Amino acid sequence: MTTTTHDEPRFEHGEPGPAVSAVSAVDITRRYGRDDSAVDALRGVSLEIEEARMTAVMGPSGSGKSTLMHVLAGLDQPTEGTVAIAGLETVGIADRRSHRPAELSGGQQQRVSIARALLPRPTVLFADEPTGNLDSNTSRDVLGLLRNSVDELGQTIVMVTHDPQAAAQADRILFLADGRIVKEIPGSTAAVVLEAMQEVSGR
Repeated sequence: MTTTTHDEPRFEHGEPGPAVSAVSAVDITRRYGRDDSAVDALRGVSLEIEEARMTAVMGPSGSGKSTLMHVLAGLDQPTEGTVAIAGLETVGIADRRSHRPAELSGGQQQRVSIARALLPRPTVLFADEPTGNLDSNTSRDVLGLLRNSVDELGQTIVMVTHDPQAAAQADRILFLADGRIVKEIPGSTAAVVLEAMQEVSGR
């Protein structure tokens, strides 16, 4: 989990705020290597991430989705272009708060991680495969926690996922291929997300 914080929260008690961008990216390129061996993981990507919404990023292996996540979160620098970022009972583990991490299940550890990331009220929460390696019930709990943080707390979430069920929880789904955003759909059913993913993968 990666977060970017600001001094004052923009939302209190679930009240809606103005429709402004939490993250803006303009024509970002990320190039690895030089000369003939250079590889562009991102190729001129521009996007706006609105506050208080969940955005899912999907794409086949090598599409650039993890690179995009790292650049947007400030963990990596674009070769070209610019990125700008604006400005525990709820996790269902109250009975486990005295336990050490090794005594928690994978799902409980994931919920603790999300809870710790949300405590400082970040401007944006970046989640890379938050349901990876979790069983279906725990995945549903984790996604419910993330969805609730958007709907009730006004958080902004950018989530990289390969799971159509997870992506279907988002307000907006971006599909990458060959370092570019090639398709965008609003939140929908897992079946629609899977169909869109198959279309993108077949390019």
